Amino acid sequence: MSRERNFGVFWAAQTLSVLGDSFALIALPLLVLHATGSVAQMGLLTAVGGAASVVAGVFAGVVVDRVDRRKLLIGCDLVRMVLYAVIPLVWIFGQQIWLLYVILPLCEAVGMLFSVAYVTVVRNLVGAERITEANGRLNATAAAAGVVGPVCAGLVAAWSGPAAAVGVDAASFGVSAVCVSFVRFKGGTHPGRGAAAVRQRLGKDLLAGASFLIRHPVLRVLTVLLSFFSFLTLGLNDLLIYHLKHDLGRDDGTVGTVFAVGALGTIAGALLVAPVRRRLGFGRTWIGAVAVCGFALAGVGWAGSVPAVAAFAAAFLGFTSMAGTCSMSLRQEVTPEHLLGRVTSAFWTIHYSAAPVGAAVLTWAAQRHGTAAVGVVAGACCLLIAVLALFTPVRLARPERSPGPA
Repeated sequence: MSRERNFGVFWAAQTLSVLGDSFALIALPLLVLHATGSVAQMGLLTAVGGAASVVAGVFAGVVVDRVDRRKLLIGCDLVRMVLYAVIPLVWIFGQQIWLLYVILPLCEAVGMLFSVAYVTVVRNLVGAERITEANGRLNATAAAAGVVGPVCAGLVAAWSGPAAAVGVDAASFGVSAVCVSFVRFKGGTHPGRGAAAVRQRLGKDLLAGASFLIRHPVLRVLTVLLSFFSFLTLGLNDLLIYHLKHDLGRDDGTVGTVFAVGALGTIAGALLVAPVRRRLGFGRTWIGAVAVCGFALAGVGWAGSVPAVAAFAAAFLGFTSMAGTCSMSLRQEVTPEHLLGRVTSAFWTIHYSAAPVGAAVLTWAAQRHGTAAVGVVAGACCLLIAVLALFTPVRLARPERSPGPA
């Protein structure tokens, strides 16, 4: 009962945080678009934020495996609350685009710390046999919050401006911090205390997570394939917003509605991933999900109506959720507890390192050649990733039962 209560409180905290964070997902690109009218500027901001996340990822695992993870989660929420609150306060006196290039990288860096810690504590809240189910439930309710969030963000942006929507995001982090303060994790939150890894030199500590990934046959290939996938897809939000605003001439409220419909796909994918993986196995589930993402991505730019754009966005986000939950659960299942933070950090740093460049390239190409052409090329490359995975250990049905690193 105590475990269920702790998971329930943690679950609620993450849902509230995502509810507010979905405001920033819409509001920050709209702030840039309103001020500059440039999708390339939107992509540049995304790239700068992504680069900060990558840099933070290099050290995030070491920090997470050395400190109290519960306190770290609370601290990250409070820092992001303060940083995001600065934006609407400054916007009262006038638009300051440069401020976004300062605050977003800082928030992304702190967010990377939070995300690594978040992944590591799930295993302390549920049994090993329920990891995929727990991840699915967390992702499903986060997506449900994402249904409400973008709609409200679009309405708030239309009525009061995007800066006000960022203010809602700031408040949500404060509520999340309070909720997490009531959570108690089984086994504590100092996984590396007393372990030999804590006494290692920093250089060895930083390489420990990457070393595990390289030596694990499935995680090694999965990391490489997801690096290409992230390069192709990080800029999707900017492409969607630009396509709706520039190509189709829609307003901010429509943008929020489309993102909300897309979140319905994420809910479906998160709820279905556990039973689908049990029935089809890891390989078929992951490879099939990536293939569908390719078709959906190709369709987004060609869609000439809002319902079609929303349908393709829902398909893409739904199957991205399914593939992402599968890969995250596998890492949690096969990684020793004292290494989980560093392995998670190394995985995200490596597979995400090229993504900011991809976001900048895709949005620049969209402004120059149109969203249709860019979507087709990116979608075809996603399909190629799925085909390549068929010839690797990723195709295994039960990789969690296979031998780990030598």
